[in-house]
Amino acid sequence: MSHTFSTNPLNVNMNMVSMTTLTRPQKPNSCFSSSSTFLPHCNIQTLRFLPHRSLLRLNKNNCYKWKHSMFISTKPLLKDGTLSVNGQEAITGVPDNVFLTPLSDSSAFLGATSSQSSSRHVFKLGVIKDVRLLSLFRFKVWWMIPRVGNSGSDIPIETQMLLLEARKGPDLDKSNDSPSYIIFLPLLDGEFRSSLQGNSSNELEFCLESGDPAIVTSQSMRAVFVNYGNHPFDLMKESMKILEEQTGTFSMPGILDVFGWCTWDAFYQEVNPQGIKDGLKSLSEGGTPAKFLIIDDGWQDTTNEFQKEGEPFIDGSQFGGRLVSVEENSKFRKTSNESQADAPNDLKHFVADIKRNFGLKYVYVWHALLGYWGGLVPNARDTKKYNPKLTYPLQSPGNLANMRDLAMDCMEKYGVGAIDPDRISQFYDDLHSYLVSQDVDGVKVDVQNILETIATDLGGRVSLTRHFQEALEKSIASNFQDNSIICCMGLSTDSIYHSKRSAITRASDDYYPKNPATQTLHIAAVAFNSIFLGEVVVPDWDMFYSLHDAAEFHAIARAVGGCPVYVSDKPGEHDHKILKRLVLPDGSVLRAKYPGRPSRDCLFIDPVMDGKSLLKIWNLNKCTGVIGVFNCQGAGSWPCLDNTNQNHVSNSAEVSGQVSPADVEYFEEVSGKLWTGDCAIYSFNKGSVSRLPKEEKFGVGLRTLECDVFTVSPIKVYYQRIEFAPIGLMNMYNSGGAIESVEQCGDPSSYNGRIHIKGRGAGCFGGYSSMKPKGCSINGEEEEMKYGEEDKLVTVTIDASNNSGWDMDIWRETFNHLASWLEDARQHANANMTIMLIGNKSDLAHRRAVSTEEGEQFAKEHGLIFMEASAKTAQNVEEAFIKTAATIYKKIQDGVFDVSNESYGIKIGYGGIPGSSGGRDGASAQAGGCCG
Repeated sequence: MSHTFSTNPLNVNMNMVSMTTLTRPQKPNSCFSSSSTFLPHCNIQTLRFLPHRSLLRLNKNNCYKWKHSMFISTKPLLKDGTLSVNGQEAITGVPDNVFLTPLSDSSAFLGATSSQSSSRHVFKLGVIKDVRLLSLFRFKVWWMIPRVGNSGSDIPIETQMLLLEARKGPDLDKSNDSPSYIIFLPLLDGEFRSSLQGNSSNELEFCLESGDPAIVTSQSMRAVFVNYGNHPFDLMKESMKILEEQTGTFSMPGILDVFGWCTWDAFYQEVNPQGIKDGLKSLSEGGTPAKFLIIDDGWQDTTNEFQKEGEPFIDGSQFGGRLVSVEENSKFRKTSNESQADAPNDLKHFVADIKRNFGLKYVYVWHALLGYWGGLVPNARDTKKYNPKLTYPLQSPGNLANMRDLAMDCMEKYGVGAIDPDRISQFYDDLHSYLVSQDVDGVKVDVQNILETIATDLGGRVSLTRHFQEALEKSIASNFQDNSIICCMGLSTDSIYHSKRSAITRASDDYYPKNPATQTLHIAAVAFNSIFLGEVVVPDWDMFYSLHDAAEFHAIARAVGGCPVYVSDKPGEHDHKILKRLVLPDGSVLRAKYPGRPSRDCLFIDPVMDGKSLLKIWNLNKCTGVIGVFNCQGAGSWPCLDNTNQNHVSNSAEVSGQVSPADVEYFEEVSGKLWTGDCAIYSFNKGSVSRLPKEEKFGVGLRTLECDVFTVSPIKVYYQRIEFAPIGLMNMYNSGGAIESVEQCGDPSSYNGRIHIKGRGAGCFGGYSSMKPKGCSINGEEEEMKYGEEDKLVTVTIDASNNSGWDMDIWRETFNHLASWLEDARQHANANMTIMLIGNKSDLAHRRAVSTEEGEQFAKEHGLIFMEASAKTAQNVEEAFIKTAATIYKKIQDGVFDVSNESYGIKIGYGGIPGSSGGRDGASAQAGGCCG
């Protein structure tokens, strides 16, 4: 029987090379249907190719010949045991069983063959050393963290993204050459998943595994994708586009742009209706109303045979709980129990109540991928139709080599009631349709990587994950209206690459409010993980406490993260001062445009443990850039390190670093044609504004768990050399997020014009202006405005009544009517008359409306004499008359005026004009002086 795997650009059976896959017949299973997962003995030889690359049919022999032939036009080259990328050696000592398949001018696939078939292989790729590298690897079965290093031995097991910096010269840190970057992405190849790892000999290896002993192979030609480029973020983006060209797109759910509250750290599993009401009330009364709610673990109808009522609690026993039905438990539904007098009638009644009373837009509830942590109760009345089977998870050697996890340890101990794959679509549809009937708007789906541990006899981890993800996303699309899903505990490439329509994925391990050592790790991990995840999903930075020692640290990270913003405060325990810097009065947030990622000069440093580096996270808004700067040193250490005694700093030590507007990538998206090349930099901590060229740097010093956020706004030239840059709402962490658009109104060549700004939110608006504006209006009403002569900062207060949106006009009426007056005067008087432009009241510098430079420019353009004077101090009063007279006298001497012609308006006084031979027509001048 011939079998061809389905094609998918993220699943590497994509029409390029052959794979011989052998399977053993499976044992019959009375509980699980094998019709969709059982693969009988087959030998696949039929090959298909991407039409834009080649019409050749390859096997491993002519693939080897192809890579050594003159036919190669791609830059990645495997020759004589060396993989060269962009003309530089990337990997040396490549074994003969490793093959390269070109894909584009900069990219290729790496694969290998073995003489034996197995469900798990470890293939050596060759030696990597003397480079700067960044690995993103799974340190737990659920989660990723970063690791930096310089050689293959620094690459951890279960690496899912590897980025190398390629520099010329022996000094990796100080080479002046612009670096290029090489990325390695382990992929899904047929029913196999690959991951990267290093060994003690500095060799890079890839591990290929199916997760099912019945699914075996002897080769994989497309296990690892390799690509290179000169821009690390473009490289990641372009690589994912190459791999995603046939995948679907997703819509953005509404929760991304409003403030939320999650019940987990507020109540854990003791969540209850009254507690939820109390929390929503205290947030609203403090001026930061939650607009979306996640009712986390604790609402479902579950049972736990390992945690009996009245017995002492055993940590971890909660992970043995199993789902009894898809409906809510008795805390959220009235029964005949008299003690439930205050309980709502049902979940629908409760959801309607809190939406009505607290203005909630979205209510999500939590569930696990298999219903609950321990899956479903086998043979229960409401769950037996899903044919659950008690299964004991089995982790891969890669996971076991890293950090143990309490949840997984407990599930291995207690088992999981795994749903029959043939019934999973029915289960999701039953659960989600019931939730929709209760007016629930979406779900947070947890424990997603569990599938890779229960894939034996089910076709393997890749096939099982694909099947469940397709069923999950189909149910979300058919039942909910807003792509309403948050994925969680799913940072394995099995889940990531099969997530086609889900928009939001948790990007880190949990927020642990009681563990001070994890606060800095959390921020650094999400920022680095977002390099990879940010090209596939919207990374979720998780909830946090607003009343906490690290509250502002987390708040600023969310402000620059481009992510959902939600807290897990206990009712009444909030820091509204911090929350009001994140949340607008209407409950919306100023979300940045992209996933927040480390700046380019932070990619290969360890901001947690090297003792010297700050972490910079950049992002863009519609009109500005933003940079968050964090000191993550000295508060914790990365897990899974053999030596944790690295260069730790003390909690009191300050770490210094350099920040530049150039740290904001893709700044051209906001700079535009009118940009001067300079930027206005606003420091939230200092409340100060400065001007800086884009490539210049400034110093920042921060202690452990301190941070600052800088708004970077391009200074643009508007009408007649007026330079302006909007800062935004200076009371908000992401100030520039309040600005929707900035445009110039009126004639650009005119001295009189308006700058029109559209925005939202309330508070103190600020902008850099090279000249003092004449006035400012908001929604047509003129408002009081302040201007700082030294820092050039314009500020105006926007009332909360305008929070939902406002139109601001800032204008100057410099030389208002003067140009038209000059035109009229010159039409009705002698064209050569002498005119002086005087700037009066020069003693009142603090009230200056026109700069000296601007006056000089106007005078120069219109042929005027210019001076500034003060009647109060007599400055330049006499000089103004003298200079005017001297100019007229010079014109007489030059023959411009005919003093005998009274039409010139010149009268000759006593004494005549020495040296004058008359006017333009040669008439002799009369004796006397002059005035005019």
